[in-house]
Amino acid sequence: METNTILMYIQSYGYMIIFLFLFFGIVGIPAPEESLLFLLGVLIAHQQLAWEYCLLAGLLGINAGMLSAYGAGFFLGHPFINKYGKYVGINKDRWVKADATFRKYGRWTILFGYYLPGVRQISPYMAGMTNFPFVPFLLLSCVGSLLWALPFVLLGAFFGERFKFPLSYIPLIGLGMFVLFILGVWLNQMIRKKQYGNR
Repeated sequence: METNTILMYIQSYGYMIIFLFLFFGIVGIPAPEESLLFLLGVLIAHQQLAWEYCLLAGLLGINAGMLSAYGAGFFLGHPFINKYGKYVGINKDRWVKADATFRKYGRWTILFGYYLPGVRQISPYMAGMTNFPFVPFLLLSCVGSLLWALPFVLLGAFFGERFKFPLSYIPLIGLGMFVLFILGVWLNQMIRKKQYGNR
């Protein structure tokens, strides 16, 4: 979806569309979440939107999506896997391994998985399916959503105040930030492996 289209929806429907875009993005329906958050920062810098309402609508949408996906995973996940898992390549052994992995790293996945498209959509379903405790899930979800959303909005506000650029460039900026993030994670892993190998 083009940035101008997103802007048109925001101008037409207000803060509710921010809630809906981020809700759908979390539950797995494609939506340009990072680009939207960056765009919100730009619009805040141009005084077209109020930052407190943007952040409130965004965080509510994100966490409503997380809770909905958690509930779906908790109530529908196991019966679905047991009945249909074999048709999508998920047998009992694979499920046991996935279950063990999430139980080991689940807290970090919920907290920081927002930064990785695909992971942020899968993690709440996995949390529900593995019976991850609800209260810790809710706390990690709320903290993680703030750590994810706020930096993108602040970056958008920073660039919006200092630079003039067409709104159509915003998806490219969001993609560039994502690539830099992945590169940073990869370099960190390589350095850690090298240090571990030298011991």
